[in-house]
Amino acid sequence: MKTVLFPYGKDHLFYDFKDEELVDVLTSSIEGYAPATGECDLVRTALENPIGSQRLCELAKGKQTIVIIASDHTRPVPSKVIMPLMLEEIRKGNPDADITILIATGCHRGTTKEELVNKFGADIVQNEKIYIHDCDEREKLINIGKLPSGGDCEINSIAIQADLLVAEGFIEPHFFAGFSGGRKSVLPGVASRGTVLANHCSEFIAHPCARTGILDGNPIHEDMLWAAEQAKLAFIVNVVLNAEKKVLFATAGAPQAAHKAGTDFLSSLCGVSAMPADVVITTNGGYPLDQNIYQAVKGMTAAEATVKEGGVIIMLASSDDGTGGDHFYRQMAETADIGETMAMFLNRGRGETAPDQWMSQIFLRILMKATVIYLSNAPDEIVEAMHMIPVHSLDEALAKARELLGKEDVQIVAVPDGVSVIVK
Repeated sequence: MKTVLFPYGKDHLFYDFKDEELVDVLTSSIEGYAPATGECDLVRTALENPIGSQRLCELAKGKQTIVIIASDHTRPVPSKVIMPLMLEEIRKGNPDADITILIATGCHRGTTKEELVNKFGADIVQNEKIYIHDCDEREKLINIGKLPSGGDCEINSIAIQADLLVAEGFIEPHFFAGFSGGRKSVLPGVASRGTVLANHCSEFIAHPCARTGILDGNPIHEDMLWAAEQAKLAFIVNVVLNAEKKVLFATAGAPQAAHKAGTDFLSSLCGVSAMPADVVITTNGGYPLDQNIYQAVKGMTAAEATVKEGGVIIMLASSDDGTGGDHFYRQMAETADIGETMAMFLNRGRGETAPDQWMSQIFLRILMKATVIYLSNAPDEIVEAMHMIPVHSLDEALAKARELLGKEDVQIVAVPDGVSVIVK
């Protein structure tokens, strides 16, 4: 027997597999990596030794308004570690700087005060200026040009009008941008809904380079990079996390160079070879990334890369926050024929993208390859409406998988954290 732990919400689920049924467990070697120092020291050292840039304290000198783009409640960025050190570094060079923390919600809902306190700590929430980006707040958006994709690049004016624009974030494999972090703080982080829609068009989502771990030739990444450069993003602090959401690696400095250092580190550790299987069990790495069905599609893409055609994916995601978006839900639920919905998406031009279409498109691609069994706290009727099979335990999920496949002896691959690996 082999016991595998699967992150689920703020806890774990575990299952004892028979040796003959579990053919592989796909995990990145990042879990075996032990940094030489603690989290704060890693971030502080990165700030003191920036890549391709002066130190942040030097950049801050003479700058009146400084904006720090920070991730929102859907990302496990350890802001309690990063933000105090960034503020300290800025004020070392400019004690009187007017600093605003701009929350990069992209097209997500606004972050609540409770979520801000959980993210930054009460002291920062009480004493620092924080503004939550709203992609539909037209009076706060400035057009800074045309994206390579042809769409208008509209960015939050707080970021554009800053004398110095910097960002914190984390780097992980991303299912269509290649990697998170770096330039993504600007687009989609603090961009308008229209700009995000242009960047996430069906043509780009379908592009063979718009996949996990790929930056070269990725049209989505190229748009994002252009937006960050035009917005004059000057400095980033990004980290790489393990499954416990602890900092393993920190990088700081010029956005493109510092981000590359992080993606190079990550690529060296998180690549795994696909092992075709009848059933693949995966997760979204637990809280906060598994709060809704929308985000859970990311973890499903790791399973997609290794499940056999016509196989079964068992997705574990607590989904306490529901679907994650009305547009996403309606796109998936209102049409019984998923092939018809996919064809409709693919026929839309770059300027015709609907909100959340990109996630629906990827989800449909997965569903067209495998049946998805969904273990969550979401209502069964919602899961069923989104073309998945709801279950409430791993025993029930595996029994259903065997029933669907018509056999008791199935080959199973476990991917305990689907968003931490690059399955090749």
